[in-house]
Amino acid sequence: MTPSTILVVEDESAIQELIGVNLQLAGHNQIVATSAEQALSLLNDARPNLILLDWQLPGMSGIDFARHVKNNPLTCNVPIIMLTARSTLQDKITGLEAGADDYICKPFSPRELIARIKAVLRRRERLMANASVQTFDLHLDPASHRVTAAGQPIELGPTEFRLLHFFMAHPELVHSRAQLLKHVWDGQAYIEERTVDVHIRRLRSVLQPSGFDCLVQTVHSVGYRWSASISNSG
Repeated sequence: MTPSTILVVEDESAIQELIGVNLQLAGHNQIVATSAEQALSLLNDARPNLILLDWQLPGMSGIDFARHVKNNPLTCNVPIIMLTARSTLQDKITGLEAGADDYICKPFSPRELIARIKAVLRRRERLMANASVQTFDLHLDPASHRVTAAGQPIELGPTEFRLLHFFMAHPELVHSRAQLLKHVWDGQAYIEERTVDVHIRRLRSVLQPSGFDCLVQTVHSVGYRWSASISNSG
C-alpha cells in the first residue's frame, strides 16, 4: 500500500499510541489532533489522505467535525473513518450520514483497522482517477480528457494534462519535484527533476491567456503548489 498521511483525531493517549504504532508499521505518516478544533486548524496547513475520527471529543463532536469537513470544498474529498465506542445501529447510521466513509467500533483489531484504511484509500484513488475537478471556472474532465476555462477549451499535452489533474485534485498542498515525478511520471528513473520545471513553464504558458497560470505557485526551495484562492496566488 502506498504510504499516506493519516490525520488521527483522538483524545485518548493510549489509543493514539496504538494507532500510531500500527500506522508506522504499515508505512503511513501520522498527524495527531486531540480535539476537533485542533484538527480544523491542522487542515488549514495540511491535507491528509484520510482522517481517523473519534466521535466523543472535547468541544466540537466528531459528528460536527465530519460535517464541517464534508461541507468544505477543499476537504470534502478526504475520506473519514469513524473510530468510536458508540456501536448501536443508529450511531453507525448517524456517522455515515454525517459523511464517514467507514465506521469501526472500539475496541478494534489493529489488523482490521489497517485493512479498512487500505480499502477506503483504494476506493478513493479509483474515484479520484475518474472524477472531474474544478477550480473557479477552470474545469478538467479526465474521462473525456478535456480542459475548459469559462467554457472555452484549453489544449494541453498529455504530461501537462496529468500535471494539471494532479494539482487540481490536491489543492493547497506543496509538492516537491521528486513527489511530482513519482505521481505524474510514475517515478520513471530516467526523468530528471529539472524536467518538472520545464513542464511547469509549459503549463503556465497554456493557462496564461485564461489568467489561471497564477494558481501554479512556486514555493521557494520546496517545490510547487496549486492555489485554490486567487488572493493567495503569486
